[in-house]
Parts: sequence; structure tokens; C-alpha cells
Amino acid sequence: MRVLIIGIGTRGDVAPYTGLGSRLRAAGHEVAIAAHEPYADMVKACGLEFRPIPGDPISLLRAGKGGERTSVAAKVGMFAEYERQTGEGVVDAAERGADVLLLSVPASAGTHVAEAMGVPSMGVYLQPVDPTGDFPPVVGALTRSLGRRGNRAMSRLAFTTPSPLYLGAKKLRARLGLPGTTATALYRRRESTRWPVFHGFSPSVLPRPADWREGLQVTGYWWPESSPGWRPPAKLADFLDSGPPPVFIGFGSMGSGPLARFGEVAVAALRRAGLRGVLQTGAADPALDDDDVLHIGDVPHAWLFPRMAAVAHHAGCGTTAAGLRAGVPAVGIPAMTDQPLWASRLTALGVGPAAIPLRRLSAERLADALGAAVSDRSYRDRARILAGQVEAEDGAGAVVEAVGRLGD
Repeated sequence: MRVLIIGIGTRGDVAPYTGLGSRLRAAGHEVAIAAHEPYADMVKACGLEFRPIPGDPISLLRAGKGGERTSVAAKVGMFAEYERQTGEGVVDAAERGADVLLLSVPASAGTHVAEAMGVPSMGVYLQPVDPTGDFPPVVGALTRSLGRRGNRAMSRLAFTTPSPLYLGAKKLRARLGLPGTTATALYRRRESTRWPVFHGFSPSVLPRPADWREGLQVTGYWWPESSPGWRPPAKLADFLDSGPPPVFIGFGSMGSGPLARFGEVAVAALRRAGLRGVLQTGAADPALDDDDVLHIGDVPHAWLFPRMAAVAHHAGCGTTAAGLRAGVPAVGIPAMTDQPLWASRLTALGVGPAAIPLRRLSAERLADALGAAVSDRSYRDRARILAGQVEAEDGAGAVVEAVGRLGD
């Protein structure tokens, strides 16, 4: 079958689909990944077809928490334009040929496109957005539980409440020749048909909520495909060989623009804790580098993290998974969306101390957390046990089987 995976978002939102896509290709399918242009090389390096989707998610992150000061009206406009651009991109990508669409959380336009094309679609989610009482909704600004009933109610609102951010769906359906509908009607159809959603995270990390409906599966992680022939920069290799294992500090795709100022906080924390560090915190200041601190650019976490004494990061889904797979202690520094959930799981699972919300980050707090993560052996012991559990899971297998059944 011709499988089109639509992965909208930043690098961490796309990389897991290279592993999933490679497994589908190994099963005999033709696989393409539609994503934003900066990730074309990453997809092509894995031998998968790349289809571009316009839009700039980084600018949205900068306008979010901890980023540039932007008015509410301006933010709404930015998200609406991004929604329009990605919707058009999904249409263009699908028109190049597909027998089934596999959709990430932000790729909701794909359900309308699949309906218009008369082809099946499935969710391949990295975040648990369906209503549950187990935790607050990950798509909103809430980080504290509202109780089981409150959590479920707020999660449903994300699907059924009309919003300026999703009005583009009305125009998209009109362009595709589909009848008009409402957010509530779409959600009811999604639930009544038991639209299948596969979640690419480990049940050992976040168990499947017992109150989820049939058709919502937690499969295990989809590990990003390694780029063949990759070698670490000589400066990084020399740094790792020059002393004891350092700690990693990074903010993922958020480590740009105004958030790059946290690089100074990271360096101060390392010096306060007496630790060596590898920093992936945005624009590097060479003046901050010394024998014990090194700023790096894009380096595969699968290679880097097992060489660290601990990792401190924004707790995005992909970075969290890489740290768990490496079996090293972790400190969560969450800012938005699903990050508080994954950061709370790191603490609950005993692989690291309490998370530090980005808005409360200071050199003192980070130094204390890193010191505890490195010195408390229980964190490393638990991390190693959990690493074995997530590594043993075949997260991609369930998706491969589901796509295979469509072709029978």
C-alpha cells in the first residue's frame, strides 16, 4: 500500500515517524512522510519519500510560554494562518498519491482529506489527547488535575468547542467538496466509528487509561531511524574523552530566540554543581564554553544520551523517550502542552527528582536537581530497569499489522 504519514510540528514531532516509516517499508509498503521543509534531509536520509508541508512551527513556539511577547489576537492569527498552511499542505501531499493516511495529533486536516479521497485513516499520536480522568488535557494550559470528571470534561472541550484556530476546517471541507459539519459532529463520528489511534509511547511510562474507549491503543515507542554514516563532531568526541561523563541540558526546538538566554542559567548551574555539561540550548555563546562546558548543535540523542551522567530537558515526547531508552537519570524542565505530563512521569517513575517548570528555572534550582540526579544511585538504577522495559517493546508492530490488514 502507499502509506502517507503526516507529521506536523518540530523535529521531535517528526523523528519518530522515520522509525515507523522504515518498519512499514520493510513490510513491503511504499512510505512517504509529509512534514515541514527543515526535516526533509532527516526523512530522505532514512530512504523514505519526503513531501513538504508549509508553515513554521518554531515561530509559534516563540510566541508561546517563555517566548516573545505577543498579543492574544496576534497569537490567534498566527495559529489560524499556520492551520491554513498545514491544511493546504496536507491536501497537496495526499494528492500525490496515498492508499492510507497516518495522522499525527496536529494533522487533523488529514481526516477531511481522507474522507474526500475515500481512503482510510488512522491516528499515530505521540501525545495522549483523548479524554481521560487520569490526567489534565495535554493540549491546554492546565498542569494540575481537575479531578477525574473535570479532566475528562476539559479534554472533550478541546474536540468540541468551536475555535478561531480550527475555523480553517470549514473552508477546507468546502474546497474538498465535503458537506459542512460542526466540531461536535466530527467528534461524535470519531467516537461512534471507533476511529483507531495508535500511541507511540510506552505503557511502562504511561499506562493506557482504563477509561479510554475501544480503538485507542498504547503500543510502545517508535524509535527514530538512525542516519547511516553519522559521526560525532571531533570537538564533541574529544570533550567526552577528556573527563568524566557530563550532563546534558537542552530545550529542544524551544531553545531558540528569547529562550536562548537559559544557556547562561545552564552554565551557572553546572559550575555551581561542579559538573561537566553538554548544552543544546539554542544560540551558543563561545565565551561560555570552557574545559567543562561544550555547546553543541544537532546531535542524535540516541548516540549522545547513553554517554551522559544525567539529562535535563524540556520533556518533549521524543526527548523524554530518548532519555528513558538511554537509561540515565532525567530532570524535566517543562513549559507547555504535553511537557508537564511527561515531566511528571519522570518523577513518578523514580528516574529523577521533581521537575522544574521553565518559568521557575534558576541556576540554583537546576544545580540542586542535577546534583541529586547524579549522586542518588536510585535514580540511575530505576532508569536502567525502565530502559530495558521500553527497549523490549515493539511499538511499531501494531501499526504495521493494522496497515497490513487494510491491504488484505
